[in-house]
Amino acid sequence: MAVQLRSTRDSAVTQGLKILVHGPSGAGKTKLCATAPGKPIIISAEAGLLSLRDVDIPVLEVASISDVHEAYAFLISPEGQVYDWVCIDSISEIAEVVLNTEKKLTKDPRQAYGALAEQMTDLVRAFRDLPGRNVYMSCKQDKTKDEQSGAVLYGPSAPGQRMAQALPYFFDEVFAYRVEKDPEGNTTRWLQTGRDFTHEAKDRSGALDMFEVPDLAAIAKKIVGTSPKTVAAAVSADVS
Repeated sequence: MAVQLRSTRDSAVTQGLKILVHGPSGAGKTKLCATAPGKPIIISAEAGLLSLRDVDIPVLEVASISDVHEAYAFLISPEGQVYDWVCIDSISEIAEVVLNTEKKLTKDPRQAYGALAEQMTDLVRAFRDLPGRNVYMSCKQDKTKDEQSGAVLYGPSAPGQRMAQALPYFFDEVFAYRVEKDPEGNTTRWLQTGRDFTHEAKDRSGALDMFEVPDLAAIAKKIVGTSPKTVAAAVSADVS
């Protein structure tokens, strides 16, 4: 096989953005899917799609591990490759589906959680590495407390300590969905893109402010540096 050299700039565009957002229930993680530019598709393991009632986005509902595998097979098929944003809502719920399946197969909880970590690692990597696609995954939020200092850190949540700790490492962008009150008592919503003393977050692009408006199109524009054209279009232009 001939060696092919690529520019890091081109690879960053054609590989797509990989984003994980954690936040409390009702923060707006599901609604964030509606801000994706281009042609998004949602893989939903939750019943809470009411916040998207005013938009028309294709949805693949998954209730079992076989459903998840079928969703992946669809996305890599010619029919599924027209979608340039894949929104998974939520990866925490999919992990619960996997864990429930494993618990039925073994009486040893340790084996079930071990199998969970292995399967979810494969699943997260598979969806994250979909060629030429932007991937947004939402997940639940949990807090850990330092026993010595008493400090509390909010971060991604998933069943099983190994999986919860591993999740941030799979993504270039990890945001904390913040819901706060301004001085007038109005509710404000922000995506925190960098870690502080209370929230786990990171921005490997270095293009984002500490707090961004919850809008995937605007974030894509900032990171890529151009209008948020679809990655599929960028790949097509690169090939031609």
